[in-house]
Amino acid sequence: MKVAVMTDSTAYISDSLKDQYNIHVVPLSVVFEDTSYRESIDISTKEFYRKVKESSSLPKTSQPSIGFVADKFEELAKDYDAVIAIHLSSGISGTYQTVVSAGEMAEGIEVYPLDSELSAMAQGFYVLEAAEMAQAGKDPKEIINRLNEMKQSMRAYFMVDDLNNLQRGGRLNGAQAILGSVLQVKPVLHFVDKKIVPFEKIRTRKKALNRIIGMLEEDAKQGKNLKVAFIHANDEQAAIELKNSVDAMYPNVDSTISYFGPVIGTHLGEGALGVTWYKK
Repeated sequence: MKVAVMTDSTAYISDSLKDQYNIHVVPLSVVFEDTSYRESIDISTKEFYRKVKESSSLPKTSQPSIGFVADKFEELAKDYDAVIAIHLSSGISGTYQTVVSAGEMAEGIEVYPLDSELSAMAQGFYVLEAAEMAQAGKDPKEIINRLNEMKQSMRAYFMVDDLNNLQRGGRLNGAQAILGSVLQVKPVLHFVDKKIVPFEKIRTRKKALNRIIGMLEEDAKQGKNLKVAFIHANDEQAAIELKNSVDAMYPNVDSTISYFGPVIGTHLGEGALGVTWYKK
């Protein structure tokens, strides 16, 4: 059985890994005024953050159409028997439901959708695991079982410099956002029931990052082999510094640097940092 792996652009997997594992990607878009840009196709991440600074209003984000996804499944059906489709949390985007609906209409290919319940490189970890297993000849149900097993140890926390983007985009409760701006807090956020909610409210950026790293260290100290990603919104140096400090202390950690691209960057804002990890 030949199995394809598909995700959306918010997994922010590098081009080299997409090529290496033959990962298929459907793009989400950011819309500045009347112009729509498919992330990583029509606009780069650097161009996006520059454009946000120059724009008088926040861009909007949009998901792929059901027609586009249906066409993608039709194209994959020419070469594959099944597709594992892994997408960003259904609590912040309708992309997953669009994929489910398109999959029910697909002919000539079995579609196995998975709601990552997260986004960015946490979502990407599921995609890479699925792609490795598909290349090794594993069947779809075995792959889905492994991804659900990964969910049990997957952790993802992030910190934003400014809560306004999340509030304006409807991704965070308004009262929480107002309280945060008044108190100058840097809340540590995470996903609960597929939605973004505060984990803890912390007064400074440094303390917020220390709290996240402290939770990572709790798992690393137990001797678990962890796969970790340090994720940044146009602040690569900060992510590198976090990575270097953790790598120096924990040889059982396999870490990488990733980024928040245009769609997720629209909601989190420049300067956001995240850490995600799971037990290998």
